[in-house]
Amino acid sequence: MPATPDTNPPSQTFGQRVRAVRERVGMSRPVLGGLVGRSAEWVKALEGGRLHVPRLPLLLRLADVLGVEDLAELTGDERLSAATYTKAVHPGLPSVRAALTSYHFDSDDEPESADALAARVRQAWQLWHGIGDHRANIALVLPDLIADCQRSVRGLEGTDRRRALSALAETYHLAQLFLSFQPAPELVMLTGDRSMAAAQDADSPRSIAVAAWYMNHVLRDAGERHEARVDLAMQAAELLDPDRGPEDLARWGLLHLAAALSFAKVGRRGDAERFWDRADDAARRLGDYIHPWLIFGRGMVDAYAITLNADLVSPGQAVDAATHMDLAPMPSATRRSFHLVESARAYRLQGEDVAVVHLLRKAHEASPETVRFNTFARPAVAELATGPNAMIRDDARTLAQRMGVPA
Repeated sequence: MPATPDTNPPSQTFGQRVRAVRERVGMSRPVLGGLVGRSAEWVKALEGGRLHVPRLPLLLRLADVLGVEDLAELTGDERLSAATYTKAVHPGLPSVRAALTSYHFDSDDEPESADALAARVRQAWQLWHGIGDHRANIALVLPDLIADCQRSVRGLEGTDRRRALSALAETYHLAQLFLSFQPAPELVMLTGDRSMAAAQDADSPRSIAVAAWYMNHVLRDAGERHEARVDLAMQAAELLDPDRGPEDLARWGLLHLAAALSFAKVGRRGDAERFWDRADDAARRLGDYIHPWLIFGRGMVDAYAITLNADLVSPGQAVDAATHMDLAPMPSATRRSFHLVESARAYRLQGEDVAVVHLLRKAHEASPETVRFNTFARPAVAELATGPNAMIRDDARTLAQRMGVPA
């Protein structure tokens, strides 16, 4: 989801626009420079007008790191859009959009039972994490599942209604995941807000905790400052008892992982590592347990160390984490693919483009739609497919073609 639109006057220079967005999202010059493969002095020179507007590949990388979808926010040129290169529209988007924006007030149908809804939601999660076109598969079931959950929430009472609300919150999580990395930021915010409202109405600490995890992604992509994201995660964590069992402990660890990622995004290493240690401790206490649909466990925490160090602009540590990561036990093709993409991002920061293409190809084999809709993978493949490295250029072009990326 893009950063909140700015009201920069047309007279502002490119550098002034970059600085305004960078300061709005709370990112320092060293962090921004590191994430786009440049120095803090380079960022300072760019913002000060001593450098020209970068060429398209670097401009796209800047936009991605800053959370800007419309390049006009940086360039002032309304003809340019980052979405062409960084985001793709899934064919299922119109039906999911219609399901989220349609309202059914009257129905003579008997509401589905809470047990039946819970079983359907479990099956939907299996589709999301399964091998194959997970977005296409989930887009087929989301519209009916959203409508039936809403109908049951209206028709059931007491405990059954609260269980239906929890099922509805999870269904909105699935919708949010489907919408991620697509040009539909207003729907991502809508699903995040609705899932939190349903979880609170269900009066379920566990549902609220998961909604807070997904809202952290929404708020981070929207450019909300890290303090608000961490506060939300910690308030939700306080509702849980990590000594009660794996359901609470997994969610507790997940929320501390959310805080760690929020601090890493703004370059606060000490705080990021402190919260990651708590998530790591939760994973250690869980042993071999992996949450069946949140996928929180030892492997997920280890894999997110790659993301954390990449965001902290520590490519050496990110690559080291990637070399020690074991994705084989992770029961989710989409997660395995995502963490392979993050490994590619780490190698990209080190300039090891042969490894980047290899890892992106592996990620595409694991889950093609995960890579096709990833906002790092798309511009990276486009740049490598036209870059000077002849050793990987043909492989990058082939991968770009499979991903539907203009190259």
